Amino acid sequence: MCVNAFLGIAVPAALALYLVRKHHAKSSTVVIGAATFFLFALVLESILHQVVLKGPHGSAITGNKYWYALYGGLAAGLFEETGRFLSMKFLMKKEPSTPLPALAYGAGHGGAEMILLFGLTMISNLVMAILINTGQTEMLFAKIPVDAGAQLQAQLDQLQNVAAGSWLIGLWERFSALILHLGLSVLVWMAVRKGGKWLWLFPAAILLHALVDAGAVLLQKSVGMIPLELIVTSEALAVAAIAFLLAKKLRPET
Repeated sequence: MCVNAFLGIAVPAALALYLVRKHHAKSSTVVIGAATFFLFALVLESILHQVVLKGPHGSAITGNKYWYALYGGLAAGLFEETGRFLSMKFLMKKEPSTPLPALAYGAGHGGAEMILLFGLTMISNLVMAILINTGQTEMLFAKIPVDAGAQLQAQLDQLQNVAAGSWLIGLWERFSALILHLGLSVLVWMAVRKGGKWLWLFPAAILLHALVDAGAVLLQKSVGMIPLELIVTSEALAVAAIAFLLAKKLRPET
């Protein structure tokens, strides 16, 4: 968990710093990517989940793994890629038509996801682990409602029972997600900057994002953790490879 907490914050920060210092990307572009992820994924998408999953059809969706995977994948793809498109269209007008702004945006978007959903979670887990090891978990139960006690106990049990290797597989998954965000950012940047016949890359990015997420949900219980991460990594690298080839269309010399 210490390794996860450190790398979960240090890697995206180092990537952003590398692009800004070494390749002179705009730091504001990285911030735009991070802010877009926060707004579209953590705020707007969460509102949709509250409305849909707690609505009259919520139990039907969550009770069927296929519907749940389809819904979750499409929601993530639609919100994140639409946010990516709108930010690139209206907030990055003065950026040069090269792949660099797309990578800087992707570092911000994927980096914020890695830090907020992984790095900070590991820090929280570490705090709880220290409380477990020092016998101070009673203070946690004293500060929460009685009906939340079962959920907290399940979290504590997981921390005590999960092997170190399982935590590190989570770090592997975050690296794959970061690569995916870099690739998708290039695809959407292509759609924004070249337009016309290249606009199809925007809905393509939505579908690719949805397929990766939905596939992970469907496969997580039918294959082992390592095979699942191998599949996700392969998908992320495939998207990155497509982005690399298409990026030459922006400006061949880059």
